[in-house]
Parts: sequence; C-alpha cells; structure tokens
Amino acid sequence: MIEGVKITPMRQILDERGKIMHMMRSNDADFVSFGEIYFSCIYPGVIKGWHLHEKMILNYTVPHGRIKLVLYDSREGSPTFGEVQEIFLGPDNYCRVTIPPLVWNGFKGIGTEMAIVANCSSIPHDPDEIKRKDPFDPSIPYSWELVHR
Repeated sequence: MIEGVKITPMRQILDERGKIMHMMRSNDADFVSFGEIYFSCIYPGVIKGWHLHEKMILNYTVPHGRIKLVLYDSREGSPTFGEVQEIFLGPDNYCRVTIPPLVWNGFKGIGTEMAIVANCSSIPHDPDEIKRKDPFDPSIPYSWELVHR
C-alpha cells in the first residue's frame, strides 16, 4: 500500500426501500477540511488519468458502477517511492479511498455501466495546484490493458 493512502470500508444500510451509502462525516478520522464535493462519471473502458494534486486531499467513493483506481508514488524520499497500487471500487467493494497530495492517480471504468466517482476534497478545485499526464505516459510504470490471469 502506498504511504499515506487509506482505505476505509464504508457502511451501507439496506432495507426493502433501497439503501443509504455513507461517504464522509466531519468527525471521521480522515476528515481534514471541506473543499467541495463533485461527481465524475466515467463510461466502461474509459481512462481518466493521470493527475496529481499538490495540496488537495482526495476522498473517493464509487456508489454506482465500478472502477479500477490506480495510484503511483513518485515522491522522492517516500518509503513507497516507485510503487503502483490498484484498488477496485464499486457498491460490491464500497469504501472510501483517501489519497494524500503528490500521489499520481487515475481510474478506468470497468463493467458494463457508467460509474459515478464521488470526491469529497479538502480544498476547492484550483487549476494551479494540479498536474496532469497522458494515461499512457511512460514515466508511470503501468499498463491499463486488461490482464487475463
């Protein structure tokens, strides 16, 4: 696991009417501050990445659909420098992934339906604190292709 990344199983409360899916509370251990909440929708097979935030802490959940979230640690001096981490998210693995600043991340829609990625960020979006790379940039040692094992 990449240093500073936290995976928190999230509660779902189900009954015959439907369900409630928790995401984040101000008294959660991982809550730092409120910047904004937004939803990123992604179609199956589409890749959104890579991006890195210099200040923002990300808190992702996936209440609908499924994604493969991929993280890459390029922080020099980090004990997990150079590591890649894959996390599969959706209602069947409903958890919150907290990603600290300076960790590259991207995600790919998987399955058969559009996925909704919710992010409760620590600061409002600021285009001056984000860096982006092409999903196939060779500086990140990762292949987005389907692997049959």
